[in-house]
Amino acid sequence: MKRNILKTKLQNGENVIGTFICINSPAVVEIFGYAGFDFVIIDMEHGPFNFETVENMIRAAEASGTTPIVRTPSSEETYILRALECGAAGVQVPHVDDAETARRIIEAAMYFPKGLRGVSPYTKAAQYAAIDPKTHMDTSNREVMTIIHIESHTGINNLPAILEAAPVDVVFLGPYDLSQSLGIPGMVDDPKVTETIMKGVKICRERGVATGTFVENPEKAKKWTGLGIQYIAYSVDIGIFMRTARQIIQNLK
Repeated sequence: MKRNILKTKLQNGENVIGTFICINSPAVVEIFGYAGFDFVIIDMEHGPFNFETVENMIRAAEASGTTPIVRTPSSEETYILRALECGAAGVQVPHVDDAETARRIIEAAMYFPKGLRGVSPYTKAAQYAAIDPKTHMDTSNREVMTIIHIESHTGINNLPAILEAAPVDVVFLGPYDLSQSLGIPGMVDDPKVTETIMKGVKICRERGVATGTFVENPEKAKKWTGLGIQYIAYSVDIGIFMRTARQIIQNLK
């Protein structure tokens, strides 16, 4: 596996900007790559993708200079393994509420001695056996990113134990699901949601772990980076295209 530029930037304390991809098209990934986004999150939880499509979208990311992350449908081992075998630079796993789930994510994403990821040299991730298996396994253990979604009040309360059990690269604090968990669904700007996210940021900062969140406008991105969040997922491809299309029509009519 090649050097993970996104992981290096985060380790250096830099802020990074990406977006969720839900449109089933490698061309969309390329557009965001050429536009200068640091990463794209190919969203298998909410998007209509199979792994064949995901592999081609990862190729599009690599061609256009952006880092491909795959949000898996769940924390099941097979989803994590297959996303990484397709060549993803990292997995972003939804709905992590406890330490045992986080531990199993690391186990599925990493080779021995860090984990128990299944081994095959005949994959895109391993350059189709063009490199020796040990080199592939060693570089993967060094470069693969593990990102977990904390999206519930339970997850926030268990976050210290989660980070004790699993050396993840990023904790992603999802405002929409957090709002639902707090009994105020969709009210992502409510002070309760902000306070809960900041509680998560504080826990992670004390342990030297980067945090991420979802925003829908530049003002929110600036707000959260100013409060210490490095990994910003700016909207979704569908939302970006819809807002832009509507603005064009409003300006012309």
